Amino acid sequence: MSKGKRNFIIVIAILVILIVSFYSFLKGSYNSFVSMDESVKASWAQVENQLQRRYDLIPNLVETVKGFAAQEKEVFIGVTEARSKVGTAASIPQKIEANKELTGALSRLMVVMERYPEIKSNQNFLRLQDELAGTENRIAVERRRYNETVKDYNVKIRIFPSNILAGLFGFEKATFFEIPEAAKIVPKVSFK
Repeated sequence: MSKGKRNFIIVIAILVILIVSFYSFLKGSYNSFVSMDESVKASWAQVENQLQRRYDLIPNLVETVKGFAAQEKEVFIGVTEARSKVGTAASIPQKIEANKELTGALSRLMVVMERYPEIKSNQNFLRLQDELAGTENRIAVERRRYNETVKDYNVKIRIFPSNILAGLFGFEKATFFEIPEAAKIVPKVSFK
């Protein structure tokens, strides 16, 4: 075998190795993006599952409280409107915003309930309140898991060289589920 032919074979072998390595890198990166994107979607589905549970509990809670506190009509209207927005939200950012409003409306409803001691002694109310409290805890856990998954995904698509490939493949940052500013304020409860 001549020296020129041997050099040609070596160059071809190196090119094949480089092409196979680059293909493996692209394939691995793309599959990693897809896997993380699906994890974000699965985490969001868990959040939505718990939000739906809360959404379903609210009418029963409102009806129970309504019977005791008819004069607090604007609070009930606020909860009902916020619940309606949750039901019509289409995108993840819209759902997050609608649920922020619902969380604020539920906080106001809880303050109303504190004003009426006879509500607190009603067994239906106590059961619904416990279910809602449990659901709120589940929402908090699922929101935390979702945000952790979003953080991992967002980091992956922003670090070099993954950021180049993520842009090439059209992967975009996911939206965090943040608590509303109103939820950071401690509600005032008075026993009058």
